[in-house]
Amino acid sequence: MLQIQNLSKSYGSQTLFDDITLQLAPGERLGLVGRNGHGKSTLFRIILQEEHQDDGQIITPRGYRIGHVAQHIHWEKPTILEEACLGLPEEESHASYKAEKILFGLGFSEADMNSPPDSFSGGFQVRLNLAKVLVSEPNLLLLDEPTNYLDIVSIRWITKFLRQWPYELMIISHDRQFMDSVTTHTAAIHRHDIRKVRGNTGKLYEQILQDEEVYERTRINESKQRKHLEDFVRRFGAKATKASAAQSRVKMLEKMPEREKLAAIEALDFSFRYEPFQAKSLMTAKNLSFGYEVNQPLIQKFSLEIKPTDRIGIIGKNGRGKSTLLNLLAGILTPQTGKITQHEKLKLGYFGQTHIERLHPEQSVEQEIGASNPDLGRTAVRSICGTMMFTGDLAEKKIKVLSGGEKSRVQLGKVIAHPSNLLLLDEPTNHLDLESVETLIDNLELFPGAVILVTHSEEMLQRVVTKLIVFQQGRVEIFNGSYDEFLRKVGWQEDDGVESAPSQSIVAEPIKNKKERRQQRSQIIAERTKVLGPLNKKIKQLENDICTLEAELEENNVELQTASEQKNIEQFIELSKTIKAQQKDIDKKFKLLEEATQSHGEAKKEFELRLTELDGG
Repeated sequence: MLQIQNLSKSYGSQTLFDDITLQLAPGERLGLVGRNGHGKSTLFRIILQEEHQDDGQIITPRGYRIGHVAQHIHWEKPTILEEACLGLPEEESHASYKAEKILFGLGFSEADMNSPPDSFSGGFQVRLNLAKVLVSEPNLLLLDEPTNYLDIVSIRWITKFLRQWPYELMIISHDRQFMDSVTTHTAAIHRHDIRKVRGNTGKLYEQILQDEEVYERTRINESKQRKHLEDFVRRFGAKATKASAAQSRVKMLEKMPEREKLAAIEALDFSFRYEPFQAKSLMTAKNLSFGYEVNQPLIQKFSLEIKPTDRIGIIGKNGRGKSTLLNLLAGILTPQTGKITQHEKLKLGYFGQTHIERLHPEQSVEQEIGASNPDLGRTAVRSICGTMMFTGDLAEKKIKVLSGGEKSRVQLGKVIAHPSNLLLLDEPTNHLDLESVETLIDNLELFPGAVILVTHSEEMLQRVVTKLIVFQQGRVEIFNGSYDEFLRKVGWQEDDGVESAPSQSIVAEPIKNKKERRQQRSQIIAERTKVLGPLNKKIKQLENDICTLEAELEENNVELQTASEQKNIEQFIELSKTIKAQQKDIDKKFKLLEEATQSHGEAKKEFELRLTELDGG
């Protein structure tokens, strides 16, 4: 059990958290959320004693061990087994059998023990990092963005593993779906405080929103009451007959602390500029082939036509060629065979890790973003800098002093500034916080042009794409359908055994054969459609009803104002009754919408958990 008591941490004038208290109960799996820069990773470092708090304390029982799996992977030893043994306590440094047992449990074979760590996929490198921590037999596991740079298959594996973790867990992740499927509780560092609920991120943010709405209503009411009291004291304080009443109100004012208005929290805004396009095809690729090594092509004779409103997701395990294909389409790489033809009106917006490294180190943030669209004035460029959280003097910072996450935001700002009708996005959610990921997905749904993206976020695939390019079993194929349809009809094929589930020493569950899994998957997805379909329809209908009622209410308010000015008493009374009834109807429908949305979210999560468990079985 871990206890955080009255913890405070600041850097100069920037307060991260102030007098926060948090307790982690035995077996609790806690998701930690909050805006970038608000202190999540700092709290981890304080727990690990890598950084010191300004005040407060961290309390753990005697002998309580904390294991930490960091974002970044680096190796010190030449073999898998030697690397895993680094996690053994000093007094057990020669007990390699313990490391072997855990490695076998995580899916490594005996032949893998003497292989170099770099020879394994990203998913297995994460497992090796886990093994180094697990050999120390930790009571608490800290994970900071464990899904960064992992492919979907690896994320599914680690999801299954963490759901079976029997001890305490604290996890930071920008992937809401992943976090919600793993955790039992969620905590947010918010306005220098920490809030915790039993349940998922949706429940936590709903509670925060409700509390802040109550706070703001109370603040407004108290402000009105304060003004009324102050007016009374000012008007009657000098009169002998009212002196006693005035003094009474002075005392009431002294007992009424003035609430400050909640400051707006900075948030990223992804309003992509659209360049209109009228033709039938943006780009055509015919018989593309490409490989980095002789006789080992990643892509062979691949053809694709990109239409103006296409939503295409590129999926597959790491190292299979997803980013390579995106770079071919972007013109960064040249195909070894085949041809790519672009329409003359094509306007491309490209985001990728290779482009981040091409930022000019001596340029300022403002100069870099402005260079992507010379037609924008300085005010517009500064506005985009602001939406990327480079306000004021921060826009003058040079690229060379920025962190990886800040450079990523600059590159996103360049894409936003540039008018586009085709967006190519390579893992755009890395370095974003959970709220920013949600905003990005919302804006991609609204973008009227074409989108092609590489992502490990299953939520993004489910909400954005309608077609897939699949790298699997040594082939590149187009799947004309949604990601859910792909899972139902094709599914992830464990073609090389690389991403198999943990062995029975870790997971004591029967492994179904592929046919049984597919049949069960089809049944679950059919049930999900039957449950979620009517809820989706109800939500959409309620949203439409609310929009219609609010438009009518606005018109009636205008007419009410006119009736008031013209002193038309009869019409004024009638309109007042109508407006009151409409407002009541809107409030009722909002309540129904809230209930339907909550039911939809809970049902969706339940089906996702069932599918995740099935895939891991």
